[in-house]
Amino acid sequence: MASPQTLTVSTINVNGIRAACKERSTENLGMLAWLKETRADVICLQETRCDEDQLAATLEPVLADGWHLASATSERKGRNGVAVLSRTPFDDIRIGCGVEEFETHGRWIEVDTADITVASVYVPTGEAQTERQLEKERFMAAVGARMAQLRAGDREALVCGDWNIGHTSNDIKNWKGNVKKAGFLPEERQWVSGLLAAGWVDAVRHLHGDVPGPYSWWSWRGKAFDNDAGWRIDYHLVTPGLAERAVAAGTERPEAYALRWSDHAPVTVEFS
Repeated sequence: MASPQTLTVSTINVNGIRAACKERSTENLGMLAWLKETRADVICLQETRCDEDQLAATLEPVLADGWHLASATSERKGRNGVAVLSRTPFDDIRIGCGVEEFETHGRWIEVDTADITVASVYVPTGEAQTERQLEKERFMAAVGARMAQLRAGDREALVCGDWNIGHTSNDIKNWKGNVKKAGFLPEERQWVSGLLAAGWVDAVRHLHGDVPGPYSWWSWRGKAFDNDAGWRIDYHLVTPGLAERAVAAGTERPEAYALRWSDHAPVTVEFS
């Protein structure tokens, strides 16, 4: 295995990348401004909601600066979509987590870059007691199987993205009001516990300890953002070797509601 190197990784559900870079932005604010200033070496994106040409055109300013882009779009126009930006070239790109049902859903992409494997994942929202929840559970099973393969491999790996699951009561401000809703169902939370039991480490929780938050998603509606009534659903799950190198982690929460370019905030982890 290659010798460790300093690495910073961010993940962000952009809630529609064209809107994040344009409609929700001003000249000096928005996603493009964040990309210009970020210290990240690798960035995982979810919910890009566009095709490959549209994605490349939207990100043209940062691609011109030398970033490398890999993406997986959805066959459902205007839905889903995941991508990875890296300052170093990709050694390999793999789309899908190995189950045919989800190959064209734009929910999983993994790359080999910077001497590790990085995957960007977008887990379905689901809806309790509906077919949408059953689809979410099938996707969770596929992700779990692929992550088991990654753990059995000889490379350090990091799977990050929007998991749409609050693992514990510390991950949702209003957890009592969500105990029967998708995103906080016992079987979803147990699935995350199973990944951790299999050796994956929640890097942010590992560094922050057993405390509320830091939240990474807030509804656009009401005063959720102002009151920090959020959910922590954007995780970095890392192999043990990477976990030992994690030195800092946090949510890049905007200073004010008006500065938001997504309903999520970037979650960033630094590895020594």
